[in-house]
Amino acid sequence: MEFEFTADVIEWRGPAPYYYAVVPGAESDAIHDLAGALTYGWGCIPVEAWLDGKQFTTSLFPRDGRYLVPLKLAVRPPGVGVGASVHLRMRLVVRG
Repeated sequence: MEFEFTADVIEWRGPAPYYYAVVPGAESDAIHDLAGALTYGWGCIPVEAWLDGKQFTTSLFPRDGRYLVPLKLAVRPPGVGVGASVHLRMRLVVRG
């Protein structure tokens, strides 16, 4: 299943500060409905994503009823930080 959406960028200070795109509500609900068949543990779901022409693989993290897409420095466009919006396309990866 593939999704395309605009997401707000947040910073989550865990063991180290990191930027995430927050998957919107409707898309998060659709992903949640499929999560049981996709997660490899702790609710994490593998995805293939595209941001600003860069393709990357990562895993979605559940948080507060939504999913977060990690935006590591290698894929985050220059100047994109907290409060920015990004356009993402992503495909859920079915592990087999």
